[in-house]
Amino acid sequence: MKRIFKTTAYIAGLASLLLLTGSCEQFMNPEQELKITEDRLYNDWYEYRSIEMGLYGLQQELVEQLLLLGELRGDLLTITENADADMVEIYNFNISKTNKYAAPTHFFRLIAACNNFIRVLKTERPEVLDHAVPTNNYDRLYGEALTMRAWAYFNAVRIYGKVPFIPESLTTLEEVTAFVNSPGTYVDSVHVLFGKDGYYQDSVAQIPQDTIEVYQLELEKQLYDETMVIDYFTHELENDIKAVGVNHYIDNNDNTWDVIIWREFGYHALLGHMYLTRGDYASAYPHFKYIMFNTTENLRYHLVQSFATWRWPSIFTNIDIREHIYTIWFNKANFQQNKFQEWFELRAPHKYMLKPSYPAVKNWESQWRNVRININSSNKARSNVTPPNGSPGIPSDYFRGMGASYIYMNGSVPITSDEMANMLYLRMQGDERNSRAIMENMDTVVYKYSIGKNPYDQDANYIIYRAAGIHLYLAEIYLYWVADHEGDGSSLIKPIYIRAANIVNDGSIYTSDNSRPELGVRGRVGLGGQYAGMSVSNDYWIHDPYTNKIIGYENLEGKIGKKQAIWEQEILDERALELAYEGERFYDLMRIAKRNNKPEILADRVAAKFPAGRRTEIRELLMDESNWYINWFDE
Repeated sequence: MKRIFKTTAYIAGLASLLLLTGSCEQFMNPEQELKITEDRLYNDWYEYRSIEMGLYGLQQELVEQLLLLGELRGDLLTITENADADMVEIYNFNISKTNKYAAPTHFFRLIAACNNFIRVLKTERPEVLDHAVPTNNYDRLYGEALTMRAWAYFNAVRIYGKVPFIPESLTTLEEVTAFVNSPGTYVDSVHVLFGKDGYYQDSVAQIPQDTIEVYQLELEKQLYDETMVIDYFTHELENDIKAVGVNHYIDNNDNTWDVIIWREFGYHALLGHMYLTRGDYASAYPHFKYIMFNTTENLRYHLVQSFATWRWPSIFTNIDIREHIYTIWFNKANFQQNKFQEWFELRAPHKYMLKPSYPAVKNWESQWRNVRININSSNKARSNVTPPNGSPGIPSDYFRGMGASYIYMNGSVPITSDEMANMLYLRMQGDERNSRAIMENMDTVVYKYSIGKNPYDQDANYIIYRAAGIHLYLAEIYLYWVADHEGDGSSLIKPIYIRAANIVNDGSIYTSDNSRPELGVRGRVGLGGQYAGMSVSNDYWIHDPYTNKIIGYENLEGKIGKKQAIWEQEILDERALELAYEGERFYDLMRIAKRNNKPEILADRVAAKFPAGRRTEIRELLMDESNWYINWFDE
């Protein structure tokens, strides 16, 4: 008979991925097993906690798929000649049902496990459903499971366009697979309803019973599109959760637990992200604001000196609660690894299957710092770039680009700093021939997941949400939302684009604190100056990306639509500079293209990474929005 728990078959299997006590170093250590039998299951707290850890183990299985589908279909990542056949399919937007990176199996497995745990908590700990009962750790576990399930559905629907809604009674991968493959109606052969306390005494026979009713349940398969998924799960998260995330820090004194499980800030990031994707800025805003303007003792997630300039790459070497909001953790010592180094690295024993695209590298190398413009007031088109030192400025997003997000390699030898500086200087002087000579035999390599890693580590963490990403989401909202969002009673429409620029450039959206200055997204890497940052001026100069010379000018006075479009593209570019290869690029392009009802925003950028002879073909393909999705569930 099918038990609601599937205890011995499924949950006990997850229990082998547990942590009883300790720090991140022991997270889901497979050496620490719980041998849970059905008569003991859920008798004490640690058994519940072991299942919590098992769910995070299932999330780890999704990261390779999320990064690959979120980046290789975008404009910042391309394939090498070493790419496997499935990667080539994804690159070409011609994905077969046998593609190992596209299959929804890991999503189904995580959703089934969440369903199982959620139903167990409802049955064994019914207080999770009663908001009048004081909050306890079981409520926090329940919040984790609901948040994780919503995250799984949200990511799945962005990939597939529509996904089957899996009824909560289906709690194993086998059941979910049978349901998804059913022609329309699936019979859940034995459905068990438990008493409120999970145990019921037969008053006549005096025989202990744990069920009230047993019956067959017919389940109709329904496909939810993005709007339906967001509507359903935002409502569930907003209304059904009392608290999110167990505070493991009080047991193990390791504050990184606050960001490697679903906790309060991660919950708000997910809700804000879903609302933003739907275009509901009013609902997204308070969740992002909760993170950006948090009132913790150290004003966590403000962009200050912690990761400024040369410290920026350390975001990827350790988990730090000043930047990380929700991160999927890996550790080689516990055999928890991923294939990121194998995919990206040129050095042995790795395969160098994927590399930065030309547009991605150009974006980093065409940033300029220490820039000033000598304005010709009588003819602004004849203005020129003349900083105090007489040069057009310093090229390259130095702290986030070369040596951080990507690196040049000649075989197994990385480019030297002198070679890089000479190449940029020669290019700035217009000497393409000698600039190219330096770069002969150089390959570009994604470096973000190799910083501080030995060749065999393969355990880089995968960041889902971090502070700079949330800042840029809020900047995006400020471009389009002109309501009285601050709630101060003012009826005036606020100059919100200035707020967006303040977030990006210098952090001046915050109240000034001279003891702890805010820097902004570009400001913390030295790019937030008057002419290097996002401009709100009516003067719009177009620069040559490699020499920084002014090659065009437009007066934007009174052209609010044109301004919005330019600022939106600048924020999109900033997300590429800051967040490349973190899994969100294709969905950023989708969101902006949909908002403007202009598929060419996505099509043009993605096509630009292809060889010249293929760009028209790819652009035409991507002008059809249906080709943005992997149509796995089409009838």
